[in-house]
Amino acid sequence: MQVSLETTSGLERRLTVGVPAEQVENEVENRLKQAARNVSIKGFRKGKVPLAVVKQRFGAGIRQEVVGDVISRSFYAAVQKENVKPAGQPSIQPKQLVEGKDLEYVATFEVYPSVALSDLTTYEVTRYKAEVTESDVDNMVEVLRKHQATWSVVERAAADGDQVDINFVGTKDGVEFAGGKADNHKLVLGSKSMIPGFEEGIVGMKAGEQRTVAVTFPADYQADELKGAAAEFSITVNAVSEAQLPELKKEFFQKFGVEKGGEKQFRKEVKANMDRELANALKAKVKVQVMDALIATHTTDVPKALVANEIQVLRNQMLQRFGGQQQNFDVKALLPDTMFQEEANRRVTLGLIVGEIVKSNKLKPDAKRVRAMIEEIASTYQEPKEVVEYYSNNQELLAGVESAVLEDQVVDHILAQAKVADVETNYDEIIKANAQR
Repeated sequence: MQVSLETTSGLERRLTVGVPAEQVENEVENRLKQAARNVSIKGFRKGKVPLAVVKQRFGAGIRQEVVGDVISRSFYAAVQKENVKPAGQPSIQPKQLVEGKDLEYVATFEVYPSVALSDLTTYEVTRYKAEVTESDVDNMVEVLRKHQATWSVVERAAADGDQVDINFVGTKDGVEFAGGKADNHKLVLGSKSMIPGFEEGIVGMKAGEQRTVAVTFPADYQADELKGAAAEFSITVNAVSEAQLPELKKEFFQKFGVEKGGEKQFRKEVKANMDRELANALKAKVKVQVMDALIATHTTDVPKALVANEIQVLRNQMLQRFGGQQQNFDVKALLPDTMFQEEANRRVTLGLIVGEIVKSNKLKPDAKRVRAMIEEIASTYQEPKEVVEYYSNNQELLAGVESAVLEDQVVDHILAQAKVADVETNYDEIIKANAQR
């Protein structure tokens, strides 16, 4: 096999490969003989079809299969020989596919860049510390009670925390705008689900009352024509309802899967969930700082093929969030590459840097941490043991957990060398900050 490698630009390489005709013809011959033993052709007994007949009937298709297989195997052997690591799939251009002559083709592809690691001891990281207090648990219990609240109509003015049934019409410069009108809309005052000033304008209104509320749309509002615009809403209150919170008793606890142990067990499980949430948020806060530092202190070329793959991953994730693949629109027109370019570049760059840290320090996924992560995931399901077994026997899921654990180990490796300042904070601050990311 003849191999020639050249650098065309940056990370792009062009590989010219020649495979002896004898190798190709021998494999075609073997495939034809194998086919002759298995094919059924009218007029011949199975296994007794002459090779010439098989070649006439199936020769072109078999040769095409063989050429594809030979190209695939020879490309892998060639990059091994030249000690290059392709990033993404190659573009194959045949040069010669003539029967009886050497098979020649050109493969164009990108390679992984070399990454020179920065001095990790220069990194400065703030490591936040917090714990879930009884007061935090009290607050969470109240939140859960509000989620299970029922509503009773009252004959009084609306206040924060009440639910109002309203009709409203929005106008800008006296003209109604799209999406600014609704009837019998249910709204909890203080929920901040409407633009600033809207809910506040309803406080104090009673059923049957109408009021015009002046508002200003946020500068980052999704509709371009309303960004930063002054508008008015004519609001009519149809009904005011106040929340009836459920009592802390068996029926309430059962809605959260707590069958025994009463309020004590309920609070215990609420705290366990909050502890998990807090631990993950604290870890995420540190991880973001570390990853930002890696991006800021490294410059590397990024293979276009890897970025293109990551863009597609991000696009598919967004489609799934909006209900999966849609057939009635052009996905790339609605979700163009430019929407995901920056994030895809960041992800690929981080992947290259993290990969080099793993390689340079010979890091491997810690088996105990992998098991612990699987058990943590499983603890959120009704049958944890079955979930643990499922993850342990599913190579794809297991590989995902191992990758996450390895990334955590990279963060720990960096923290062991960086300048780390510990800062005390509280549950609310960490959870709010994490939600805003």
